[in-house]
Amino acid sequence: MLTPEGDRKVCEFRVILDGDITFKDVVYAKAEGSNVIVRDLLGETREYPNCAIMEVDVNSTRLVLSRL
Repeated sequence: MLTPEGDRKVCEFRVILDGDITFKDVVYAKAEGSNVIVRDLLGETREYPNCAIMEVDVNSTRLVLSRL
């Protein structure tokens, strides 16, 4: 996403699992087998085993996961 000035705008997501926010400021997500790996702005990584990405909502900055 670019701003009117041409700068890149970072969109940080909140990870939601079972209706709860479990991780914030996520800028990277990858489904790998039956796991989801996410990384925040500072480089902290979390892995959600036996989960799938159900919804990515840029306007609400939500990344919704579901257990398999």
